[in-house]
Amino acid sequence: MNIINRLEMEHIKKNIPPFKAGDTLRVHVRIVEGDKQRIQLFQGVCIKRVNRGSGSTFTVRKISNSVGVERIFSLHSPAVDKIERLAVGQVRRAKLYYLRNLYGKAARIREKRQA
Repeated sequence: MNIINRLEMEHIKKNIPPFKAGDTLRVHVRIVEGDKQRIQLFQGVCIKRVNRGSGSTFTVRKISNSVGVERIFSLHSPAVDKIERLAVGQVRRAKLYYLRNLYGKAARIREKRQA
């Protein structure tokens, strides 16, 4: 194992729930304002996930005041405090870019039923 892989393994988080595109996520983000810290929630649908070791990212999209907001999070960033998977979506694609053109009821994703 080379030095770069060993250094990357030290920074990889272990407590990440399994999720994929289409799942509804609640991301707890640590916000630093001056000398104070707080946790801010960002809840929406995961539209993309990129797996690249310590450089893994995922994109979450939500609708806020009838405006679509997308945010890209680094999976192993210290700013991401916790990720909760609220619902498992039933989708047939890995990248859900088509949701950007939809709004209202058309933008809903069916929930996968657990047995």
